[in-house]
Amino acid sequence: MAWKPSEIADQTGRTFVITGANGGLGTETTKVLAGKGATVIMACRNAAKAQPIADAIPGDVRVAALDLADLASVRAFAEQQGEFDVLINNAGLMNIPFSRTADGFETQFGVNHLGHFALTGLLLDRIGDRVVTLASIAHKQTPKLWIDDLNYEHRRYQRNLAYAQAKLANLMFARELQHRLTAAGSATRSYAVHPGVSATDLFARTETLLDKVSKPVIKLVGHPPARAAHSTLFAATEPDADPTVYWGPNRWMQSQGPVEPCPSSGLSRDRDLQRRLWEESERMTGIAYKF
Repeated sequence: MAWKPSEIADQTGRTFVITGANGGLGTETTKVLAGKGATVIMACRNAAKAQPIADAIPGDVRVAALDLADLASVRAFAEQQGEFDVLINNAGLMNIPFSRTADGFETQFGVNHLGHFALTGLLLDRIGDRVVTLASIAHKQTPKLWIDDLNYEHRRYQRNLAYAQAKLANLMFARELQHRLTAAGSATRSYAVHPGVSATDLFARTETLLDKVSKPVIKLVGHPPARAAHSTLFAATEPDADPTVYWGPNRWMQSQGPVEPCPSSGLSRDRDLQRRLWEESERMTGIAYKF
């Protein structure tokens, strides 16, 4: 029988930090967790915009400013956090025009991967249970990981490949983090999940005509945001979930369906490449993990 959020145990006394929780999957995840008694910290770039959303969700829901496109903001956010249970790396940008973050990173890679890599590293000693990182079926759409040019210094920018590279990095990061936690004898776990396909605002920021037509099309092949959030909720709350499994929907080319173990690309399972990405991420962000 398919897993449902109704199976989530009471979460009273547990605290979750969710990046990008002011819309889409982040909001849906917040609603369910708060409804189960958890304290939820919505870590959002625009706190003023997020506050009315938080106010409309019953339960203990708080807002904190976090701009993943600025490492100074990531550090400031991390300094304000005490101990908590679960970090959900949910925020993301998709197929946007070329730009750079405050620290000079290509924005999709900088926000989706490097921002979360830095955030997780700075908070790791305060996370009591687990880290959940959202990847995507789009990770399969890149033929390689340009490990020597992750920042688009020497190649032409292609927004779809930049997104695929960033989501591949999310998946590889989650797996390498679990390897390192295990090697260190830590009880903290790292999960990689994907939501399938869902008509969220992620599909409305390309600054092209696709912004107007994508949502109706996506609704036909995907599933609603509330269902797309199931894989995140499962990995964040299921006590015995296997952290070595890539969790998500597996029907209709992984676009929808119940939470199940899912296949991933050979690139994402390359242990040497995982290590090299980790080393490059530490170099680029200046964040060295301490286990």
